[in-house]
Amino acid sequence: MEAGRVTLSGQTTSGSDFRLDGKVAAITGAGSGIGRAIALEFASHGAHIRILDVNEADGTTTREQIESLGGNASIHVCDVTNQEQVKSVFGGIVTRERLNILVNNAGIPHVGTIEDTSEDDFERILSVNVKGFYNCMQACVGHMKEQGGVILNMASIAGSSGLPDRFAYSTSKGAVIAMTYSVARDYLHHKIRCNCISPARVHTPFVDDYLRKNYPGREREMFEKLSQAQPIGRMGEPHEVAKLALFLCSDEASFITGVDYPIDGGFFNLRG
Repeated sequence: MEAGRVTLSGQTTSGSDFRLDGKVAAITGAGSGIGRAIALEFASHGAHIRILDVNEADGTTTREQIESLGGNASIHVCDVTNQEQVKSVFGGIVTRERLNILVNNAGIPHVGTIEDTSEDDFERILSVNVKGFYNCMQACVGHMKEQGGVILNMASIAGSSGLPDRFAYSTSKGAVIAMTYSVARDYLHHKIRCNCISPARVHTPFVDDYLRKNYPGREREMFEKLSQAQPIGRMGEPHEVAKLALFLCSDEASFITGVDYPIDGGFFNLRG
């Protein structure tokens, strides 16, 4: 057996882990958080990464991290809510190479009940978290139909659980789960697999920013409280979500489509 090695995401792997050698993966929101972790993990396993992010500086950081360790990556500045821009970016990619994988990850959070959610808030959440996914999938499926491909959507346990103060966000992620099932069904015979991942709370820069903004001076206390909301007693880490994404986009998962995968520290089934 091949000796273990350290991946671009800093994790030690064995020689028997899943490979994406030569496959082209477009990952939205790959400039930070879970998207960056997925980009690094996929690159570590041989994929060529096409980074789509509205923030060029963040996307450039991800690209530089991948390239500094020998990976292949390019950045494409893209606002996923802008359909013409999305079509242009994906059109440019597929004229140069075959696109094998789409990871729909770009999204925004929102905290509030239905009474706290303004019309502008609601429309913005749907524009990014629902229309953005629709735009990217629509731009890709036509090119994937001829040779097959994999679409992975980033949902959330908020889409299938009743979480407090997450009205708009939960609405958007429920839509992502429904879109995943629909695309999986419609493109079975074109050999396009479509699944989604539903994380519980994951420790990303958003969490730290949220605590600094809303609980100044109490960040550590509230971090622990939020961590304990998961039965396992901690938040997830981006690289853990990336590992599941890697499996679902690899050939080893070729019998899996139309599935919503929770990665939630026992939240969904083990709450007291």
